[in-house]
Amino acid sequence: MNSFNTSIEQLSDSEGRAALQGMQRGIEREALRISESGQLATDAHPRELGAALTHSRITTDYSESLLEFITPVFSDIDDLLEDLTYTHAFTVQNLNQQGLWPVSMPCYVGDVSEIPIAQYGSSNSGQMKRLYRKGLTYRYGAQMQIISGVHFNFSVSQPLWDKLYLLSDQQGSKTDFISESYLGLIRNYRRMVWVLPYLFGASPALCSSFIKGQQTDIEFKKMGKGTLYLPYATSLRMSDLGYTNKEQDNLSISYDSLDKFLQGMHNAINMPSSNFEKIGVKVDGEFRQLNANVLQIENEFYSPIRAKRVTLDGEKPSQALARAGVEYIEVRALDVNPYSAIGIDASQVRFLDMFLLYCLLSDSPLSEEGEEAEISANLNRVILEGRKPGLELSNNGHSVLLTDWMKQMFSSLSSIAELLDSEGENHYRQALDTWLAAVNDPDLTLSGRVMSHLLESQIDHGCWVKSLAKQYHKTLNEYELPEQVVARYKQDALDSLTKQAKMEAESSQSFEAFLQDYFRDETSDKSAQKVAIPS
Repeated sequence: MNSFNTSIEQLSDSEGRAALQGMQRGIEREALRISESGQLATDAHPRELGAALTHSRITTDYSESLLEFITPVFSDIDDLLEDLTYTHAFTVQNLNQQGLWPVSMPCYVGDVSEIPIAQYGSSNSGQMKRLYRKGLTYRYGAQMQIISGVHFNFSVSQPLWDKLYLLSDQQGSKTDFISESYLGLIRNYRRMVWVLPYLFGASPALCSSFIKGQQTDIEFKKMGKGTLYLPYATSLRMSDLGYTNKEQDNLSISYDSLDKFLQGMHNAINMPSSNFEKIGVKVDGEFRQLNANVLQIENEFYSPIRAKRVTLDGEKPSQALARAGVEYIEVRALDVNPYSAIGIDASQVRFLDMFLLYCLLSDSPLSEEGEEAEISANLNRVILEGRKPGLELSNNGHSVLLTDWMKQMFSSLSSIAELLDSEGENHYRQALDTWLAAVNDPDLTLSGRVMSHLLESQIDHGCWVKSLAKQYHKTLNEYELPEQVVARYKQDALDSLTKQAKMEAESSQSFEAFLQDYFRDETSDKSAQKVAIPS
C-alpha cells in the first residue's frame, strides 16, 4: 500500500474528513479593460475603483489597463465565487461603459508603445512598483505583460496538519513539517502541472496582431482575417509567446527543502544578466529598471506555482518564508476561463482542491538529475499539442499515453472526492466526472471547446471574444448588488485613496535612498529592510 492510499485510509473517519474539508482558498483574476469597440483602454485607472496601490480587492498588474481582482480567503466555495462576482459587477458598473476582455490573450492592441504602464502615485513604494514594471517592458516587451491569468491560492486546515503531523515520524517541528509538506506538494505539482493546461488551457488561438514584430518558431495555422491557432494547442499563454523568461532557464531553484529554495532565490536575485545590463539601469538621469540582475525582485520569478506566506510590513517574500515557513501555495498555471463571466467556475475550484490534495498526500521524491528537462518537455508538449490523439509524455523516463496517465490519477482523485463530499452531496464527484469526460474526449476541454466553436463557426477569435465581452458586460452591469456591498466597495475606494495620499505625504526619503535601503544586504543592516514592499 503506497503512502497516498495509506493517507486516504487514515483520513477516512469523520475527524479526518472534516480536516480535509477545511481548505482555505483565494482567487486573483486579471482582466484587461476595453473600450466599447473592443480596443485596449488606455486611460487612467478609474478613480471610482480607488487607488490601485492600496486597495485590497481591486488593483492593477502591469498596465493601467490590466485590472486585478483579489478575493479574501474563504473556506466556502460559493462564498468565494460570490465575492469575486461582486468585485466584477461593482467594477463593470463603474467603468463608464468600458468592459473586460474575457480571455487570457489580448487583441486589438494597436501601437504597443501606447500600452500604459501602471501608475501608483509619488510615494517611494508607488514609484518602485512602477519602475519594476518599466523594467519588465524593457526586458520582455509590453505585449507579454498584458496577458491575463487566474491565480489560485490554497492552504489546508490546521486540523489536517495536526493529524498528518501525528501520523508522521515527527522528527522536526510542526512548522518545519508543514513547510516540507508544502514543498512536497510543489514537487508533485511540477511533475503533473501539464494536467492544468490540458483541462483548463483556453488559449489555443490568438489574434495575429499579438505577435506583430515578434519572432516565433511556432508554425501557426491561419483562419479568417486575423486568427492564428494550433490544431491541438491548449494554452499558448504558457508557451514561449506568453509569460516566460528565457533568462531564468539557467536558474537552479530547488524545492527539495526550504533552505535550498531560499538559497536558490537569494542567488537568483543577485545573479547579473549581461543582456539586461545592456538596457542600463539609469540612463541620462532616468531609471529604466530596478537593477540588471536576472530577477529585479522575487516576483519576477515566473514559476507555475509559488510557496507563499503573508508578509509583515517591511518583509520580502523570502524573508517571510524564512521567518515562519510556508503558509499557502499559489497556483499560477490557469488561463482565464472564457465560459465564465468571472474567469473561473466552481467545478475548476473543486478539481484544483482534489488535484492539490493528491499532490500533498502522494509520495514526493526529491528532485533527480535530468528531471527538470522531463518536466519542461511534458509541459511544452501539452501546451502546444495536448489534445493530439495518442499523445505520449515521459514519466520517469518511460513513455506513457497522456490519457492513461490522467486516468490513473483520476482513480486516486476519486478517493479524495468521496472524502470531500458531505453526506447527501456529490459536488466533488460531479466535478470529477465533468473533467474525466474531457480526458476521454479532448473536445470537452476548455481549449477543445474554443477551437470547435471557432472552426465550426469560422469566426475570427477577436470577434468571438468581443461578443463574449458584450454578453458578460450586460450580465455584470445588470447584476443586482446588495446595498451594503455597494456601500462597502465605495468606502474601500475612498479609504484606499486616503491611504495612498497619506503615504505620499509621509514620503520624505529620496527614491534613490529608498532603493538602496531595499536592496541592501539584510545581514549588514536589518533595520534597512523596513521599507514598504511593492508587488
